[in-house]
Amino acid sequence: MAGPKKAGAGNRLERNDRLIRLALLVVAFSAVSVLLVITVFIVGQGTPIMFRYGFKSFLAGSDWYPSEKLFGLWPMIVGSLFVTAGALAIGVPFGLSCAIVLTEFASKRVRGLIKPVIELLAGIPSVVYGFMGVVILVPFIRRTFGGPGLSVLAASIILGVMILPTVISISVDALQAVPPSYREGSIALGATRWQTVKMVLFPAARSGIIASIILGMGRAVGETMATIMIAGNAAEIPRSLLAPVRTLTSNVALEMGYATGEHREALFATGVVLFVIIMVLNTIANATSAKRRKAP
Repeated sequence: MAGPKKAGAGNRLERNDRLIRLALLVVAFSAVSVLLVITVFIVGQGTPIMFRYGFKSFLAGSDWYPSEKLFGLWPMIVGSLFVTAGALAIGVPFGLSCAIVLTEFASKRVRGLIKPVIELLAGIPSVVYGFMGVVILVPFIRRTFGGPGLSVLAASIILGVMILPTVISISVDALQAVPPSYREGSIALGATRWQTVKMVLFPAARSGIIASIILGMGRAVGETMATIMIAGNAAEIPRSLLAPVRTLTSNVALEMGYATGEHREALFATGVVLFVIIMVLNTIANATSAKRRKAP
């Protein structure tokens, strides 16, 4: 009797194990399914008008007047790229510098003081950043450099601060994941701490650092509320860092509330363009990371 009972118990355990594996597989693919649904919805809503008016009219057109059937997205595309590039130029050097200090040069006491501050920055809502930019940064830029203050420069600075927690946290994890023997071997050969960081730790942690930059870039490209408040929202190609600008995300958020008909479809087309830009940027960054990892 013991044999059949053990066999039955073993069959139940095996069946339960299969059910658990199936449930975990479903959960794992849920994120992919959600992404697929969002992609199909946005593409289905946005591409018909792009085919109707022509991709060149949408991507290269410089006029955005929905009431006159002019749906040129080029000023918003340029504005998004300018603001994102400015945010990376500000956030990446400061973020990597802070990550190096925290992992290689700071004492435990200093590290214990700085890390909670960084985590606090990550939890601040974007509207608070925008409010601080309007109250402090925009008047400062207006008095110091001229122009309206609401500009590419203001948006770049605020977004550069907003991506700091992402860049710092992931870079710290990447640097801490480097085996201690790398540091010890470099220092044993006579290298200084900075030479060890530059020549040993950075190459070893390159993939993680690039991942932090990619995620920071995605945060900058996709930010909406802060850019609405401090970028100026002028649907024109910016001629300088002090010129107002409108990003793709701001364009959708500002006009979706009252858009109807082809205007609404054009805003979905804006979402399609934004989606493609993010995919292209991530693909380029990932390809660069893979190429560097393969390099001798």
